[in-house]
Amino acid sequence: MTAPSTRTPKPLLQVVSESADMSAMPTAEPPPPSTPIYGHSAAYLALRSRIHAKLLERFDLAALDAVSVQTLQQEIAAMTERLLAEDSAAINDLERKMLIRDIQHEMLGFGPLELLMADPAVSDILVNRYDRIYVERRGRLELTPVVFTDEKHLLRIIDKIVSRIGRRIDESSPMVDARLPDGSRVNAVIPPVALDGPMMSIRRFAHIPLRMENLINDLKSLTPGMALVLEALAKAKVNMIISGGTGAGKTTLLNILSSYIPAVERVVTIEDAAELQLQQPHVVRMETRPPNIEGRGEITQRSLVRNALRMRPDRIIIGEVRGAEAVDMLQAMNTGHEGSLTTIHANTPRDSLARLENMVGMAGLNLPHQAARQQIASAITVVVQALRLTDGKRKITSIQEITGMEGDVVTMQEIFAFTQTGVGASGEVQGYFHATGVRPKFADRLKGFGIALPDSIFAPERHYQ
Repeated sequence: MTAPSTRTPKPLLQVVSESADMSAMPTAEPPPPSTPIYGHSAAYLALRSRIHAKLLERFDLAALDAVSVQTLQQEIAAMTERLLAEDSAAINDLERKMLIRDIQHEMLGFGPLELLMADPAVSDILVNRYDRIYVERRGRLELTPVVFTDEKHLLRIIDKIVSRIGRRIDESSPMVDARLPDGSRVNAVIPPVALDGPMMSIRRFAHIPLRMENLINDLKSLTPGMALVLEALAKAKVNMIISGGTGAGKTTLLNILSSYIPAVERVVTIEDAAELQLQQPHVVRMETRPPNIEGRGEITQRSLVRNALRMRPDRIIIGEVRGAEAVDMLQAMNTGHEGSLTTIHANTPRDSLARLENMVGMAGLNLPHQAARQQIASAITVVVQALRLTDGKRKITSIQEITGMEGDVVTMQEIFAFTQTGVGASGEVQGYFHATGVRPKFADRLKGFGIALPDSIFAPERHYQ
């Protein structure tokens, strides 16, 4: 009879970083920001799938809602230990703890994505394929070692995510765009529309909203003078639109500007997917609804804007204007609902006005171009341009005032700008903020609200790196 081997089991887990703290793994608590992500070997993934399948056979899924998460974590850990003892696979203690955590994530959360969801530095999770997952951290895209076992595994997690929020996804309805309970936005697409297998995007929700101080001091997105002007405009009920591309920080700025609205005002918010985090006591929130599988039951932004006008709002905030609701928004701005705010996808302030004009045309009113432009010029006072630079940083690159009409052209004047001077050796964008020297017409309106801005704010010689 041969003596039992004392050789350490060959690891199934390919550790990407050797500096992990594994002490909290069995409890499946969110790891600290410094916790690294791990890649797994095929043998480890096979073992995980095997244990998970056996666990599903023995676990009472009907009891999930009646038991606390902590109790479920403990039961899953204990049952996983028993199943590992029955399995012939040889794993070391590190792998055992990791597998318990992975199984807990699989049973109670979003599987491999739980590690990414727990990382506060991750703003976007982009699943291109089951084995190719990117994240955005601090404005930069990174390929992660996190993978699903196969396409079926990814599809199962997608189905779990959408079913939790009362939605469905299948071949007859292969796309879902929705909001998770924590406020994150999820978009999932499956075959036959997704040619390379199921894919998913998750836009993370910031539980602690950024403040203007963060944009100035931490992110260097604008100057103190620009921030002071934007705060004054919000308090003085000036109609503004925030223009920019995807990921430029439009919603973040909209959320910050909304925080300056006085608590005594009644605010109605309208969003395609709720992201705003207004803290005022008198806020009414509404969210659109997509059509069901039969194509019925859709509630559009335009219908919500029209309904908002009957709710006695002091201000209307639209998360993003993107269609025929633009005409109702402009009419609201022109009929006493001052201080309204919205965002729009456009690359320049001038482009944002052109897009608004096109959206007005989508309402089917057959307005002449000049009439539509007059509506825009009289409704909107300020356009704020946000830009995500090539190095991933976000800047407010322009603040412009709409001054009226000359012929059939909407006239604008730039108050603040960001000028790029070059790109550093490591790819960082170099440049500076500056005032243009133009004293805006809205300065007189601010005085009517008791807000007097010093003329030095608009002095052209003031430059900020």
